Amino acid sequence: MGEPVKKKQFTLGDAQQLLPTVRERTADAVERAEHLSKTLDDLPVSDPRRTEMLTKLDEVCAVWASEMNTLGVVVKGLWLVDFDSGDGYYCWKYPETAVSHYHDYDDGFSGRMKIV
Repeated sequence: MGEPVKKKQFTLGDAQQLLPTVRERTADAVERAEHLSKTLDDLPVSDPRRTEMLTKLDEVCAVWASEMNTLGVVVKGLWLVDFDSGDGYYCWKYPETAVSHYHDYDDGFSGRMKIV
């Protein structure tokens, strides 16, 4: 058995420094997902290619989530990530331009507060 993976902790500065990478990778995944969704919407319900499009859409989301985990951020939803501060989470959701929200461990997205 390997060593347990230690969760990465971020200062607000660390989170802000990593955000351009997180944002770029998320924007790329969003663009691919939107293209696949449009293609899917254009196919008749009975079209067998719909299954292939759905699989590709799932793959885009899974690859994005894996990339985010590799960066040390916590995926909390589609295009939504948290940066663990050790006391709670700095919270970012695409297409926000900055890490500007925070919430406690027990609070979810709905409990996030603006960082002042």
